[in-house]
Amino acid sequence: MIKKLLFTSICAFTGFISSASAQQTIKTDSISKVQNNIFVNTDTVAVPLIYENPLLMGQNYIYKLRLDSIVKTIPLPYNEYVQQYIDIYAKRKDMFGKMIGLSSYYFPIFDKALKDYNLPTEIKYLTIVESQMNPHAISRVGATGIWQFMFGTGKAYGLKMDNFVDERKDPIQASYAAAAYFRDAFEELGDWLLAIAAYNCGKGNVNRAIDKAGSRDFWEIRQFLPKETRNYVPAFIAAVYVMNYSGKHQITAQACNLFLKTDTVQVNKFISLSTLAKALNVEESILFALNPSYKKKIVNGTDELPKRIVMPKLKDFDYAAVYDVLNNSGADMDMRIIQASTDDVRDLRKKKVAFSSAPNSNIVYHKVTSGQSLNTVADKYGVEVQDLKVWNGLKSKTIVPGQKLKIYTKNYNRLKAPASFSNYTVKMGDTLSEIAEKFNGATVQSIKRDNRLAKAGLQPGMVLKISKG
Repeated sequence: MIKKLLFTSICAFTGFISSASAQQTIKTDSISKVQNNIFVNTDTVAVPLIYENPLLMGQNYIYKLRLDSIVKTIPLPYNEYVQQYIDIYAKRKDMFGKMIGLSSYYFPIFDKALKDYNLPTEIKYLTIVESQMNPHAISRVGATGIWQFMFGTGKAYGLKMDNFVDERKDPIQASYAAAAYFRDAFEELGDWLLAIAAYNCGKGNVNRAIDKAGSRDFWEIRQFLPKETRNYVPAFIAAVYVMNYSGKHQITAQACNLFLKTDTVQVNKFISLSTLAKALNVEESILFALNPSYKKKIVNGTDELPKRIVMPKLKDFDYAAVYDVLNNSGADMDMRIIQASTDDVRDLRKKKVAFSSAPNSNIVYHKVTSGQSLNTVADKYGVEVQDLKVWNGLKSKTIVPGQKLKIYTKNYNRLKAPASFSNYTVKMGDTLSEIAEKFNGATVQSIKRDNRLAKAGLQPGMVLKISKG
C-alpha cells in the first residue's frame, strides 16, 4: 500500500512539472517596436528573447539590488522602462566599451565641474545618452557638443560662439555651463529626475507637465512630457547601471585614443594648432582632439580674452620651438572675430532668405523692447517710419517685444550704454535661461546679479531688470 502511494505521488509530481514547463511562453521585448525613439537606432537588433518564469523575477531583483548599491545622490529607481533600456544598452558592447575608454579622459573633467557646483557627479553619465561623449556631435535640430547645448541656451549660460570657436564643443567650458543649468533646474524644480528631464525638454515643459499631472513625481508626469523626454530618464538610469556593472554583461573597456596626461596653457595670441603640433612633434589629429572647439584649428587668444590650449604632456620635445610658436602670432591670419548667429534649425526656418541693400548705408539690427513703437525706433536711428515698414515687410505699425528690425542708416555707430536696462515682467512658466535668450548680451548670471536673485526660481508678475549690455 505504501509503495502504491509513493508511486502515485511521484507520478503526480512529474506530471505537474511537465505541465508547468509546457505553459512557459516566450515574449519579445516590445521596445524594439517603438518608432522615432532617439535612443534606439532603427537598425538595432531586437532585444533578446526572455522567459516569463520565476527566474526572470530573480534577475529583475538582481538589477534592482545593483542599482540600489550604487553610491549616488540622484535616485535610481528600477522599473520596466529602465529594464528595457538596460536590455538595449547591455547588447551594445562595442559602444559601451568605447564609453568606458573615453570616460578615463572625460569623466575627471565632468567631475570637477559638477563638484565645483556641489552637484551629484552621476550627472556625468548623461553625456552617454546625449552624445556618446562626442564633442562634435550635432543633433537634427542643432544641439551641439558633448552636452548638446542649443545655441540660445549655450549663449544664456555664457558659452561663446563665433567664427573661430564654438565653446559648446569645449569639454571644460560646456561642462561648467551644464553644471550651472542643473543647479538652476534643481533650485527651481526641487527634484533631480525632474531637473534631468528639464535638461532634455526645458524647464517650461516640465512645469507644464507638473501642472497637468498634479504631481512632482517624474513617473507620474512622464505621460505629459514630450515623447523624447519620456524615455530620457530611464535611458540615463540604464546608462549608469551598465557603466557600473559592465563586467556583469561581458563589456570590455577599449583603449582611449586621447592623451590622458595633459598640460594646459593660456595664450593671448592667435596660434595655429597645426604649427604647434609640428613643434611638439605629434600628429595634428592629437591636438585637434584635445582642442575640439576651435573651428579653424586656430586658437584666437587676445589680451582681453586669453584662450586655453590643451597639450599632451611629453617627456622630450623642443622647448625652444614650442616657446616660439606660443609667443609669435601668425602674420598672415585674418584676426577678425565675427559673432555666430543661431544654428538652431527651428530658428533658421523662421528666417527670411530675401536680402536687400541700400547704397552707402550700414545695416543695423534693432531688437524691440517693451514699450517701444515704430515711432520711437525711427527717432532713435533718424529714419522714417515708412522706411522701417518697407525694410521689414510690415503691413501695420504694430511691433512686439523681442522682434528684430532691419535698419539701413548712414554713418550710424551704435554706442554701448554703460548702465542701460530694460524691464521684463515674468510670465507663468518663464525661466531665467528663456528670458536671457530674449535679450542681447543677457545671461542667466547677469540677470541674477542685477536683480540680486539668490536662486533661479521666479514668480509670475515679478519685474526683472535686464541689462542691455
